[in-house]
Amino acid sequence: MPFDVDAIRSRYPALTEGYIHFDNAGGSQVAAPVADAVAATMRAAVSNRSSAFEPGRRSGEIVAGARHALADLLGAAPQGIVIGPSATALTYRTARALADTWRPGDEIVVSRLDHDSNVRPWVQLAARTGVTVRWAECDRATGGLPVAQYRDLVGERTRLVALTAGSNANGAAPDVAAITAIARAAGALTYVDGVHSAPHHHTDVAALGADFYVTSAYKWSGPHIAAVAADPAVWERLRPMKLAPSPESVPDRFELGTASFEQLAGVTAAVDHLASLVPSASTMRRDRLAASFEAVAQHESSLLTRLTDGLAALPGITVLPGGEVGRRCPTVSFRLADQPPARTAALLGERRICVSAGDYYAYEYFERLGLRDSGGAVRASIYHYTTEAEVDLLLGAISDLAPR
Repeated sequence: MPFDVDAIRSRYPALTEGYIHFDNAGGSQVAAPVADAVAATMRAAVSNRSSAFEPGRRSGEIVAGARHALADLLGAAPQGIVIGPSATALTYRTARALADTWRPGDEIVVSRLDHDSNVRPWVQLAARTGVTVRWAECDRATGGLPVAQYRDLVGERTRLVALTAGSNANGAAPDVAAITAIARAAGALTYVDGVHSAPHHHTDVAALGADFYVTSAYKWSGPHIAAVAADPAVWERLRPMKLAPSPESVPDRFELGTASFEQLAGVTAAVDHLASLVPSASTMRRDRLAASFEAVAQHESSLLTRLTDGLAALPGITVLPGGEVGRRCPTVSFRLADQPPARTAALLGERRICVSAGDYYAYEYFERLGLRDSGGAVRASIYHYTTEAEVDLLLGAISDLAPR
């Protein structure tokens, strides 16, 4: 499929400011249709949900539209989409509901590759309920999560396996389907963090075998709002704490308070934007998304190869391994000689190049590598609006900073 990066960049007003964004793993820039949808909703007569009058019916349609858009993005059922303010908030909420079903002596499995939002909620609730925590280790040589270890970690007392679909620390993309198959065979549920994967890969929750899959819209051109997808039957078995008069039905009983209707309108616009990145004759949004993500993967993989090859050729650069380019997310973490990562990021920032520095909440990963106390690493993350010229500018700037 043709991928016109210049045409795509024209849909992002923020890019006209002249900054070079390699901070996309922390949040992409917002597409113009998303900002327009949010503004239009805030200007319109939109009331709290009600069937009695048109402004109340509009809000109901906005909520339903966002659920259907997210279902198309993830390959899930609209009735199984629970929406909330952030992936962290939703994971805590889901964890509390699941923990009510755990008993002392049960076990959960978490990984040292994950963002802490898919570690700490489970670990904290395990401590409260007398549940044993077992750890999946990251392979230092590849940066990934070896599948074989899960055959030893998962057993008859395992109640949950939490893992990432894409590491926000090094870009590694574990074999989620193989790991969830092991969990399912033991009768355990799986909670998959797709926050870093969903912006880059066409997602199919069923094919992954994930019982729960969480994503954040602000990582894929949308507003700051998140969602967890699960089979509605799985949600039905859980009873979260809620207000007495709030709905009993799924998925509403997992959503606290009044929805942010303008942000939900932005979610739908963001999914429609992603579905339009390349031409497609299909009338089905799910099919158009598949075409877009195929083109995105090719574009981003090419840029990632250019970036990793360029970094390998520079003196004093240590790149953290993240697996094969064709499989991983387009994210690279590195250190420049003995320079503190925050200093490297600041020097690049002076050149209007935006990169991240620190542990990016991949707490266990950087603790395991022994890098967290010394500042973690510098992270450069590619998105579909990134260009070859920007990669070359980044490499040139790093070269200027590298020891001679």
